[in-house]
Amino acid sequence: MTNWFFPAGSAADGPWDLSLGTYDSSTSVEGWKHTGIKTATFTNQPLSLEATTEERIIVPLTGDVTVSVKGQVYELSGRSDVFHGPADVLYTGINAAVELRGKEGVRVAIATGPAKAEYPVRHLKKEEVPVELRGAGTSSRQVHNFGTPASLEADRLIVCEVITPGGNWSSYPPHKHDEEREGEETALEEIYYFETRATPGAPAEAKDAIGYQRVYASDARPIDVNEEVRTGDVVLVPYGWHGPAMAAPGYDLYYLNVMAGPGPVREWLISDDPHHGWVRQVWEGQQIDPRLPFTADQ
Repeated sequence: MTNWFFPAGSAADGPWDLSLGTYDSSTSVEGWKHTGIKTATFTNQPLSLEATTEERIIVPLTGDVTVSVKGQVYELSGRSDVFHGPADVLYTGINAAVELRGKEGVRVAIATGPAKAEYPVRHLKKEEVPVELRGAGTSSRQVHNFGTPASLEADRLIVCEVITPGGNWSSYPPHKHDEEREGEETALEEIYYFETRATPGAPAEAKDAIGYQRVYASDARPIDVNEEVRTGDVVLVPYGWHGPAMAAPGYDLYYLNVMAGPGPVREWLISDDPHHGWVRQVWEGQQIDPRLPFTADQ
């Protein structure tokens, strides 16, 4: 069975802390075609990407990032960490060489995917990022929808980030998007890139911040993922039911989602696992978790 879990450091490549599924990745995954991700921690050298038929969305994880693309320079305003609200993001389009600079220790993520159609470069400032509070009660989570079809013109990529307070479940109820059914479901690969932290006010011994991710089969194709995740870990979802992504009590959970697929439309249409989809009904009588939203002021 293919390995769909990559612990932090297991897919490092040169200056990249993580490089999976991109045009230049040295770590290959059989059958993985439509999405990729890179992360890096800046030293004293810039990072560069060659021009290729790959569209990209640049997401500062911590700190500010300067990006040069197609003769223009963009200053991306970041954040102290991923649990402090949205950051500026930049969509680069395709066939664009990219250079990135940041102060030493600043971290950046780049969502990628093979593409054919050309769309303009877009700098989406943090104040413009749509922030959605999804679910209710212990299924409450916060979604930054900067790379969804409603927010960004792109060819293939659908990208967002999700913050789940300690003790809550997200990517729930379990759902799938692994077949094309017009108006009902789209076939999309999905990447989960995780970061974790101890909840504010936790004691000094709370140093091993953990979460959990579940993926399981929806048809005859085998997949069985039930992993403990920490900062820098990645779970790939080629198909199947996925969820919940669980923030253990005492620890907040962040993940960056990168999705794309071969279908005729760029749309995120899902089907719930029929054993668990009923849980959406109980949200109608519950309040959003009062810890949300996580903002830059927290």
